[in-house]
Amino acid sequence: MKSQRKNMPPGFWGRKRFLPKLHIRRGDLVKVLSGDDKGRTGRVIRVFPRKGLALVEGIALVKKRVRKSQRYPNGGVVEVERPIPVCKLQVIDPSTGKPTRVGRRWVDGKWIRYAKKSGKPL
Repeated sequence: MKSQRKNMPPGFWGRKRFLPKLHIRRGDLVKVLSGDDKGRTGRVIRVFPRKGLALVEGIALVKKRVRKSQRYPNGGVVEVERPIPVCKLQVIDPSTGKPTRVGRRWVDGKWIRYAKKSGKPL
């Protein structure tokens, strides 16, 4: 083990090298599989790959108290989305409108995501 540490650049040991691949991207239409919002659908606003979380429009709303600012001139209580785990989300197949698993295949020198149910690209 110690010999491996010598070959690594300083500060590199113990860090994850790459971001994990997720089956969900920003802009995908997804269905919630479990939790309070089970069965609801929404569009992905943002994805946090290191944490395995995603923000979905209109899903997992929480009330947040905010002070007066330029963004919220009156302050008060606002509803915002909170991130939810991507394992609770499934992409909706655009051709069938049903939730599907996602696969990747190499086409024309690029990786393309496709719906496993229909086989069509996402």
